[in-house]
Amino acid sequence: MNAAFDRTLLIIPARLASTRLPNKPLALIGGRPMILHVAERATLAGVGKVAVATDSDDIRKVVEAAGFTAVMTRADHQSGSDRIYEALQALDPDGRVETVVNVQGDIPAIEPETVRRSLAPLANRGVDISTVAVVISEAEDKINPSIVKVIGSPRGPGLLQALYFTRAAAPWGEGPFYHHIGLYAYRREALSRFVALPPSTLERRESLEQLRALENGMRIDVAIVDSVPLGVDTPADLERARRLIGPA
Repeated sequence: MNAAFDRTLLIIPARLASTRLPNKPLALIGGRPMILHVAERATLAGVGKVAVATDSDDIRKVVEAAGFTAVMTRADHQSGSDRIYEALQALDPDGRVETVVNVQGDIPAIEPETVRRSLAPLANRGVDISTVAVVISEAEDKINPSIVKVIGSPRGPGLLQALYFTRAAAPWGEGPFYHHIGLYAYRREALSRFVALPPSTLERRESLEQLRALENGMRIDVAIVDSVPLGVDTPADLERARRLIGPA
């Protein structure tokens, strides 16, 4: 195994409390709990060790029975970034891990290549956090507030430096719009700094946690990928995932 693999940890935050889809991580897709689909695809990316961070003993048992690593975390975390930071401290107390990838636990069809691509911007040592986005092709998606847009300056083929994230249709004028996907890779020191910061003004206004980093001078770069992974937030999303992957 190469050194970069050993210094990279992919953590999947998973909790049972979901108002729109109770017990979401354990929902069956293709006969297997959703959390296992995510763990398998993160593993297939081949970029680092994979672990699930959870506050549920039921999730822990399912994950460990399938041969994956699970770590128990507090139940009162306000965000996935807080949960993965606690898990990082438990899994790597000696500080050997340099890069932490937050893989959302509700994207069962995430492409391994998308996970790999999320790390590309960190080749630039000036980047603190990296993430991914997709060019928006549908006109209605540009004005949909549930689709987060990233505004950025080109920094190379398929790469942007993020200037802002918004639910509004932006920027103005001719050119592409980018749909931000909530998959983040952090330098360890950047994650440590980020979770210690209080919620910021624009973060509260837009309800977008990543704005806290920008408002505090941290650099986020974005890799452009080909497709938006299906996120499962509602029963209708779950049915779409079952049609895509397989029935319960």
